[in-house]
Amino acid sequence: MPEYYPVGKIVNTHGIRGEVRVMANTDFPDERFKKGAKLFVLSQPAKAVTVSSKRKHKDFTLLTFEGYGDINEVLPFKGMELAVDAATLETAPLKQDEFYYKDIIGMDIKTEDGTLVGQVKEIMELGPNDVWVVKRTGKHDLLLPFIKSVVLTVDVNAKTATVDIPEGLDPDED
Repeated sequence: MPEYYPVGKIVNTHGIRGEVRVMANTDFPDERFKKGAKLFVLSQPAKAVTVSSKRKHKDFTLLTFEGYGDINEVLPFKGMELAVDAATLETAPLKQDEFYYKDIIGMDIKTEDGTLVGQVKEIMELGPNDVWVVKRTGKHDLLLPFIKSVVLTVDVNAKTATVDIPEGLDPDED
């Protein structure tokens, strides 16, 4: 069974000509969604699609797929994840302190004293730096900016990161 890496979520359709609105969740959106890119809609079973057009609209990426020219053909894709096949994934070398989204999502976040904060559930690209959304048990999600003063160490092999949460950043603090 193939392994897939999510690159976005189809949140809605757009217009009547088969365009879908995608919330990108990938490290290289221009590469992942370029014309001719092979993607998979993670339905049961996964359905292969080829990007025929891409454009930006507000905070979304609008895509059309070859062979899908009508809203009724893409409506079943609403709410589904888009992914790339891990076997065909190109992994370019990264600079120091750069990581692939697939390596960060699901990572355990701990404080310097070893206390588990939660797990990274998504990454938001906001201006000068990314923000890691950390899911916590019984608390609101924690938004951690990916900057050196907050994210102290990242161990991709162990799937853990050590953080220093600045005062006032935790919405559940008293």
